[in-house]
Amino acid sequence: MGASAAFHLTKLGAEVCVIDRNDPGRATFAGAGIICPWLSHSRDPRYQALAFASAEYYPELMDRLIAAGETNIRYDRVGGLVIGDSETQLNPVLKRLQAYLERGIQEVGEIKVLTIGKPKELFPYLNPALAGLYLSGAARVSGEDLRLALLNAAFRVGARQLHGSADLHLAGDVVVGVRFNREIIEADTVIVAAGAWAADLCRPIGLRVEVEPQRGQILHLKVAETGTEKLPLIIPVLSEYYLLGFPDSRVVVGATRETGSGFDFRVTAGGVGEILQEALHIAPGLKNATLAEVRVGFRPMTKDGLPLLGRPASLKGLVLATGLGRYGLTVGPFAGMLVAKLVMGEMTDIDMSSFAPDRQSS
Repeated sequence: MGASAAFHLTKLGAEVCVIDRNDPGRATFAGAGIICPWLSHSRDPRYQALAFASAEYYPELMDRLIAAGETNIRYDRVGGLVIGDSETQLNPVLKRLQAYLERGIQEVGEIKVLTIGKPKELFPYLNPALAGLYLSGAARVSGEDLRLALLNAAFRVGARQLHGSADLHLAGDVVVGVRFNREIIEADTVIVAAGAWAADLCRPIGLRVEVEPQRGQILHLKVAETGTEKLPLIIPVLSEYYLLGFPDSRVVVGATRETGSGFDFRVTAGGVGEILQEALHIAPGLKNATLAEVRVGFRPMTKDGLPLLGRPASLKGLVLATGLGRYGLTVGPFAGMLVAKLVMGEMTDIDMSSFAPDRQSS
């Protein structure tokens, strides 16, 4: 979200400085990159308004980045498979997707019901006893590719980049810049897009930010086959776990949701075991895959599951942009654009009042 805000601010004519401490555990690096909000567990209409608009914005953003010279982004509409033990089990999901199409949300794409055994034809590692529901609109993105592309496009037109720690600098009740390496860098607006670390950054100035880290462990498996980048996303009905393919014979499986983890940046036996148990139940064909990598990221979680986007009432000159939780790569690029427009005094594409950072969470 911070990289997107920087990119969009430069497009709106702002002078931008990006300061990043680059701590281990950035959620963007660990995230799977599934862009399919129509299958989200959240039915909150406020979340849906944001997430559906975010998915709709992706193709436009890709075009803008390509025009800016950034072509090394792995973003593809590969389609998605919802899988279950029977077609009957998938009926509620089918009705939900059909209702979205009837509302004019065409990004869902084409929907097909797949009888038992047919999902395995699209994702050959799956259990042959599974039925499926295919939707063509689901997409996959490499979060790191996208983050770097957004930043590179911003730096190419003059944005500055600084590596290290910064502290918010106050004058009365106004944030007037940041303190970096004993230097004060003045700013009209400071955007805190520090993910799960936002609360720690704001605490010294007396601002309470209700966001906490949730550890997620995600596995990267290496398989013998090629063409894994063409595999559809796999989203089970009865599980929180997913599978998807990336280039270089890689299948990604995840992820744990470890609330109360703090910033404990470890790979745990329990986490890896839990993921493998679920993955091999769904896709026993992966039992001979090589465990190539385990990534750990800290999701910035809020109490009500909605992000914190906007200006806190108690301080001027500050904008908070955090709390995307498990939907960071879906919502982040679009939310960064909203934040940029807010900073520049432009009309935002959706109503942001529901995401006020000092709202009372229920």
